[in-house]
Amino acid sequence: MGARSSQSRGPGLNKTDGHLLEYFRQTFGAGGGGTNATGPQSGLTATGGVISDYTDGPAVYRAHIFTSSGTFDVTAPGTFGDTVDYLVVAGGGGGGGWVGGGGGGGLVRYGSTTVSSPSPYSVVVGAGGLGGSPSGLDPTTPIGIIGGTSSIAFSTPISCVGGGGGGGYGNGPLGTSAVNGPSSGGSGGGGGSANSGTSSGAGSPGTGDTGHPGAVNQPSPPNGWGYDGGAGTPGNTAYGGGGGGGAGGNGGNAPGPFGGTGGVGAPYSITGITTHYAGGGGGVGGQPPGITAGGLGGGGTGGAGPSPVTSATNGTFNTGGGGGGARDSGTVGNGGSGIVVVRYQIAQLTATQKATGGAISYYGGKTIHTFTSSGDFDVTTGPLSVEYVVIGGGGSGAAQPGLGGGGGAGAVVTGTSVRSPGPSTVTIGAGGAPETSSNSTGDGTTTTALGITVKGGGGGGGKTTPQGGNADNQPGRSSSDPNGGSGGGGGSYGPNATTGGSGGTYGYAGGTGGPGVGGGGGGGAGGTGQNGQGSNTGGYGGLGIQLPATFRDPTSRVGAPGPTGPVPGTNPGGDTSGLYWVAGGGAGGGVSSIPPSSGGGPGGPYAGGGAGGKELSTINTNASQNTGGGGGGSGYNPVSPGGTGGSGIVIIAYPS
Repeated sequence: MGARSSQSRGPGLNKTDGHLLEYFRQTFGAGGGGTNATGPQSGLTATGGVISDYTDGPAVYRAHIFTSSGTFDVTAPGTFGDTVDYLVVAGGGGGGGWVGGGGGGGLVRYGSTTVSSPSPYSVVVGAGGLGGSPSGLDPTTPIGIIGGTSSIAFSTPISCVGGGGGGGYGNGPLGTSAVNGPSSGGSGGGGGSANSGTSSGAGSPGTGDTGHPGAVNQPSPPNGWGYDGGAGTPGNTAYGGGGGGGAGGNGGNAPGPFGGTGGVGAPYSITGITTHYAGGGGGVGGQPPGITAGGLGGGGTGGAGPSPVTSATNGTFNTGGGGGGARDSGTVGNGGSGIVVVRYQIAQLTATQKATGGAISYYGGKTIHTFTSSGDFDVTTGPLSVEYVVIGGGGSGAAQPGLGGGGGAGAVVTGTSVRSPGPSTVTIGAGGAPETSSNSTGDGTTTTALGITVKGGGGGGGKTTPQGGNADNQPGRSSSDPNGGSGGGGGSYGPNATTGGSGGTYGYAGGTGGPGVGGGGGGGAGGTGQNGQGSNTGGYGGLGIQLPATFRDPTSRVGAPGPTGPVPGTNPGGDTSGLYWVAGGGAGGGVSSIPPSSGGGPGGPYAGGGAGGKELSTINTNASQNTGGGGGGSGYNPVSPGGTGGSGIVIIAYPS
């Protein structure tokens, strides 16, 4: 994230300059919410992540929630001391393919430490591991990939390894090879079904410690929390995969033809909401109704088969949950990404809130609820007039050995509403995921809140066969609804040009792919994607837009960096800080572009859009989470796969 500009709101009204208590007195005075603060104390001054202020009894805490990598930057000490609490969760392991076990949950560490001022602390959020190959025709990768490591660089660094991948059936034709065993991680992956009874299909051990008592906010031992994966069913008739281990319990052994359940995660309330983290993925079931539950804590469900075949599901992003195991022809579950949270006390008061749900912060006389994952917005004092921003998930860039089109951004819908007391369900749409085994692409999914349905962006165009032919380039996918988001960019390989997908009411079209070698950029919420360039360069993604002024809290890093100058029609109110941008289109892939094409417009990366891939490069083409940005298209080589679209977000504000 880029540096934030300095903004002055006058003494006593800036809740990050040491005068939070006076801010509460003036904002929540008699008749305005009933808040009374006591004592002259104030908390640390720090930036980084999405910031949530919440009460726990008489104490007010500030949590910095990192759903992607960044920096926790302490700039001034506070009078509540220099101790912070932390939660570090690694990415979950991918599920096993070809009658596979569930992926293990990421390692979990929770505790307290002291910080210095001023001092920046680097934060890394681990990605979820990819699921193994679902087909026995690919003998090299039936085992799920271990999840990514999460960490925060305190003076004594806190680091957590990812969850283990689920095991697969075998590494050769049916009946001729032993089981490919699962990999070990924070929690172990579940075992695949054994091949002809020659192996046990045992689950792998977790590297963390067992003995979690099940209660909320348990300090972790030095090795963190991580349990073992369950065993798959021996023999070649039952086909049941073991469940992945969780941070709070072992994965279940497969009972006969059914898959083992994922191990339960560990519960923590450091964000202000009690959430289970790092549940294990469910193992595949041998026959319907063999769909197997993942562990509480984001574990994906296991698939089933053989007739009909049911696909597994991914671990939930930002929980560290393991992916579900799958049958040989079903989709395998990827692991969920991890999360890092830091909190500290900032005040002592008694408050009456008007609503609950999401990460709560205060800015400009407004209370702001930010939802980066699904939940409920529950009005406790109403009727309540609210402003809102609802963003759908971004489409993925195309995954292929040719040149992929970039994904289109999710729709961005803003407005006002009057809410009566009671809960309203918020569902955050996931970003589209590229499918590397079939060279296909995925649209972003729908976000819903306050009775509003907001569609995702279209996926980028790919190529249906590997290198060797150019008649099958694919156009970018259009947004799935006339009122949807932006279209994906067209694919490119050889002399054929392919069109970009059309945009909906809340988006723009994707760019054309080729002719030549350059995928088209996906459309953004603020502009069309650029056409692929004939000089081996993908087109840049379409411009995003800037959040409305109500939601530009300088203490919170909602959104992504964007252009710093005025951009007509995309940053209303004239804010030129280069902050708070969302829904940029993903860039198209190229062959040897240096630098690679940028997401979200020329000169980026902007507004969360993923960069375009290029030849023999492992550059990150994923869109930023919780921006609705489109993923970048693949480059001319399988080592540069298409990028995943960014998940959506919901932000709701009302007068404090």
